[in-house]
Amino acid sequence: MNDNQLIMALAKVIIAAAWADGAISEDEEICLKDLLWRIPEINAQQWNELEIYLASPVGAAERERLVGELHSLASSPDQRALAFSTLDEMVNADGTLTAAERDVVAEIKSGLETANTGSWGSFSRLLIGRRVQVTAAAPNREAYLNDFVRNRVYYNLRLRLQANNISWDISDEEMRRLGLAGGLLALLARVSGDVTGEEQAAMTSALQRAWSLSPESAQFVVEVALADGDKLDLYRLLREICEVTTDGERRALLDALFAIAAADGQASFQEIEELRLVAQGLKLSHQEFIDAKLKLPRTQRAA
Repeated sequence: MNDNQLIMALAKVIIAAAWADGAISEDEEICLKDLLWRIPEINAQQWNELEIYLASPVGAAERERLVGELHSLASSPDQRALAFSTLDEMVNADGTLTAAERDVVAEIKSGLETANTGSWGSFSRLLIGRRVQVTAAAPNREAYLNDFVRNRVYYNLRLRLQANNISWDISDEEMRRLGLAGGLLALLARVSGDVTGEEQAAMTSALQRAWSLSPESAQFVVEVALADGDKLDLYRLLREICEVTTDGERRALLDALFAIAAADGQASFQEIEELRLVAQGLKLSHQEFIDAKLKLPRTQRAA
């Protein structure tokens, strides 16, 4: 048994527990996806397998089977430690735990050793509830939840264009993809602090090439993306990008990100490590990350 099997079993149990009352709302599904996407061990093919469990209700019998499989896979102290570490990372993703929330986590860890199914529903509700609270304060939530929370750069692009009575000759679907890409470029550009003029120029050039935008339009997207760069959720952004791009497009995006990191002369160690996380979040292999990094000349990569 490898670690990946254990992590997949854990993810399936968390999804199955969320179905305990027979339904998962759109908000809850989005929040679950956000949290599960943070687990680096899950690759693109395995993500498709998890989405099967999100697509339709999981009954009590199947839920018990999944918990039993997880219990059997977590039979050694090392395997349980890996499961506990993954649970801790997920539950701490949205801030400090309350005493009551810590009790739920402790109950889950105890139940993992006994194959008790009863506490998993409380744990899934805890995860979803904490994630919902993070997004609940979004302005105009009722009308614009999907756009504001899932693709903030697109949301602000649309508002700015409407306010100035400007129309672009690209489809709404492409503008959404443009917003996601712009957001990711902005997040990376901010890793090393203030965004330099060279980095802004590299962002503009990348968007021009990918969407055949005019220099003015590409610069406009960069300005909007950078204005919201500190409010963007990296893991949600990566997941949304993966849902609307091919493997080839994600590899090209990673190449563009490396070019931006090196635009001021050299990609720093911090930027390269951030790109390692981005590559994982884009469900690209470690070799694909290495291939993209090595496209930069040695002098443009920090040791």
